[in-house]
Amino acid sequence: MSIIHRFPGGIHPREGKGGKAATAGLSITVAPLPSRVTIPLQQHIGAPCKPLVQKGDYVKVGQMIGEPGGFVSAAVHASISGKVVDVMPCIVANGTQVNAVVIDNDHTDTWVELHPVENPETITAKELSDLCRTMGIVGMGGATFPAAVKLAVPPEKHVDTLVINAAECEPYLSADHRLMVEHAEETLSGIRLVKKALNIPAVKIGVELNKPDAIEALKACLKEGEGIEVIGLKAQYPQGGEKQLTYALTGRKVRTGGLPLDIGVIVMNVGTCYAIHRAVYEGRPVIDRVVTVGGTVKQPANYLARIGSPVEWLLDTSEGMLPETRMLIYGGPMMGMAISRHDIPVTKGCSGILAMDKLSALAQEGPCIRCGRCIEACPMLLSPTMLDKYMRKGMYEEAEAAGVMNCMECGACSWSCPARRNLTQSFRSLKKVITKRRREEAALKGGK
Repeated sequence: MSIIHRFPGGIHPREGKGGKAATAGLSITVAPLPSRVTIPLQQHIGAPCKPLVQKGDYVKVGQMIGEPGGFVSAAVHASISGKVVDVMPCIVANGTQVNAVVIDNDHTDTWVELHPVENPETITAKELSDLCRTMGIVGMGGATFPAAVKLAVPPEKHVDTLVINAAECEPYLSADHRLMVEHAEETLSGIRLVKKALNIPAVKIGVELNKPDAIEALKACLKEGEGIEVIGLKAQYPQGGEKQLTYALTGRKVRTGGLPLDIGVIVMNVGTCYAIHRAVYEGRPVIDRVVTVGGTVKQPANYLARIGSPVEWLLDTSEGMLPETRMLIYGGPMMGMAISRHDIPVTKGCSGILAMDKLSALAQEGPCIRCGRCIEACPMLLSPTMLDKYMRKGMYEEAEAAGVMNCMECGACSWSCPARRNLTQSFRSLKKVITKRRREEAALKGGK
């Protein structure tokens, strides 16, 4: 039996996965196709895609419409068949504009010809990495880091453990949960492909104990002696953080500024592994994903939604929001983003659309009472109250020295603060300023 290590800090917010608004027990439903989709050409960390289509072109489902713009990038594909209305900027959840392909649905759902891998059992690490890039596979848990880069392990690195993030610790969300319950075999198939291609001896799948049916479904599909272990973890946020999960399952600590790869570990999300299975065995690119629509909506659901579907389309499919709704969140309530527009498109990293009836997160800030709760809650062992002071005083060098760039923006500090300080927002702003200053300094040095 594996030893489970408790990572420092963390909180246990109300899960929101049970009760009348629960989605954990709701099977995945195929969402109806919208009449129009807006597909951003940057749905991943890294370089945006270069458009391969233009206004007036006809496209089929699964057709590549954006080619990777660099090594850290992933292709984008049409999620419906129809006519390209335009290639133009669109607003995404974080409020920025990115280039996007707008397609009008011809309602025939005509697919391109799919080409599954002929010999999946012999696929190499490079072949699997290349396939992930062309199939548009990214971290489906929300991080959206291109899977191709994660699978391109440098020759000097040795990986002995594949950690699978099946925690889904964000409140209200059930997308990964339902995927494991309903598609356990396919998910494990994707895990086995990565394990074999990269010659990784051990796999540890971390699932929080509030998902007993998912644990049972995965264990039922395991083969004896194959080196894959399903491990139940105490429900604790942010259990699904890359460094936190690695420590919980292996006891290994990722150094400050480092990656799990530095200690022989690769971390992947269950949704990513499921997408890898579909790419290899079906030749299917990422054109849809499971999205939880929950909270104060009339009909909570887990939808298999096409990429580019408007948020409004899924809300209407759930028969709209209840009158008490006060906030709309894109993603989970801890790390997601409050949005004020309904035309924002579903992207590869969108695991949920949540309507909420409380505005406590927007309550008036009070002065810091130096209770230390934010310090206790921080899983990265930072001092949020000190970093917040640096932000408000414009002390950027001091904030960087104090480790603000290690902040994972999990929101645990803000959640635990009785004064309702906007701590996470402060650190997000700090990181943006510091990143901009670094680029400007680099440009000045490069110009000399």
